[in-house]
Amino acid sequence: MVYATVRANPALGRDVLTYDATQAEAMAGVQSVIQISHGIAVVADNTWTAIQAANAFDITWDTTGFPETSDQIFDPLTAALDNPDAYDHQQRDDGDVDKALGADTPITADYRIPYLAHAPLEPMNALVRVTDTACEIWTGTQIPLFMRNKLAKITGLDPEQVMVYVQPMGGSFGHRLEMTYAEQAVEIAMAVKGTPVKMTWSREEDMTHDYPRPAAVAQGRGVVSEGQVQTFDLSVAQSGLTAPWMRRLTGLTVPGPDATITTGSWDQPYAIPNYRVTGYRAPDMVPVSSWRSVGASGNGFFHDCFLDELIHAAGADPLAERIRLCSHDASRKVLQAVGDMANWTGPALGPDQGRGIGFCMSFGVPSAQIIDVTNTPRGIKIDRVFAAVDVGQVLDPINLEAQVFGGVIFGLGHAMAAELTYDDYQPEQTNFDGYASLRLYQTPQITVKALSNGNKIRGIGEPGVPPAAPALANAIFAATGQRIRELPLSRHISFV
Repeated sequence: MVYATVRANPALGRDVLTYDATQAEAMAGVQSVIQISHGIAVVADNTWTAIQAANAFDITWDTTGFPETSDQIFDPLTAALDNPDAYDHQQRDDGDVDKALGADTPITADYRIPYLAHAPLEPMNALVRVTDTACEIWTGTQIPLFMRNKLAKITGLDPEQVMVYVQPMGGSFGHRLEMTYAEQAVEIAMAVKGTPVKMTWSREEDMTHDYPRPAAVAQGRGVVSEGQVQTFDLSVAQSGLTAPWMRRLTGLTVPGPDATITTGSWDQPYAIPNYRVTGYRAPDMVPVSSWRSVGASGNGFFHDCFLDELIHAAGADPLAERIRLCSHDASRKVLQAVGDMANWTGPALGPDQGRGIGFCMSFGVPSAQIIDVTNTPRGIKIDRVFAAVDVGQVLDPINLEAQVFGGVIFGLGHAMAAELTYDDYQPEQTNFDGYASLRLYQTPQITVKALSNGNKIRGIGEPGVPPAAPALANAIFAATGQRIRELPLSRHISFV
């Protein structure tokens, strides 16, 4: 067996113009340097040597088609909201929103969220052996059939000659819905036919190679009267996700609207008299992919934070008004349950303390969270989280609780501090020292309750994520009076 790693930029669409491997080739243990698609690979007698040799490359990359910096990337996103040609779809248009907005001075708010890496603890890796008659690969993947077909094309073998042995994964969160790492491993294995190749990305390569959660912007407009929310109008803009993802997997183009742009916003169970959600597709920029809870991960923040703003402007109670507006029995019971769990009496808890509620229906699962925070002299401390969900019928209570715990922690950590920013066409965060998450000492007490009122059995791996960000942002507002409309929240406030 030999060991390999790569320096490559397929996720960023950048090819190698020139490279100098002199220093790498001179290292003890390095067996060969191989040029592969979009990059260079090192084959060595151990993984550490391969990674050190790859880091020694002097590579000149070509440029790519998207803007060079994060600031430049957000410009076309914002412009798409005002561009009729960027209109993608509108799956929710109840009442007469335009008439309602024209009859009053609307409440407005602009939101934005960043690109997010998947960043599983186990970086992408695969063990591959290629011969003239077979290709065998041992790896963790969410798409084994797509992988088999793609590797057959790369090797020139029939799909029946490709065997994918699916292994347990050390995290994915959507990262293994891509297969660049497997394609690279096969290219390397084809250069040393018959020899098993263990290919492992370094942490830095894993972050740079990632197809992240899309950055997005949103604009909310609404009207309240007589203590109630009467009009809710939300426009969301992001680059397309579904079409480029399917093109990478199959080479085929997917026509039509991209539902992920508004998933988690248009499909919320609220009977607001005038209710509209519109999706706009910005130009393709950084290639993006699915991230835990997909469109709901960002739209849950957009939708529920703006709804909270309207409820506050109406002078109503955040929980009571959500329950009043709720038109779905199982969702209403989830909201009532989380209020009972937290002994809800309003967003105010005392001096420098507050609580916020977040709700999102995603993957058919209503999920609500109430978060209590304290505004300390050093920053915001998250004290407690109460979470209620309804998956229809609970088959494994321990696993469900663990999944909700994980979803809350995942959602909070990313909402607090995580982002991918770009400079010189590349992510600036390439390891966990720059891509922060929730630390153990910051992790609050989490209480979970599962209801069984839904009419179908549904999954729980993703619905715990979307309510966390809005619940935290709404809690910060209750404790400080500061309404934050951008993630990560640490851009505007400190955490302890």
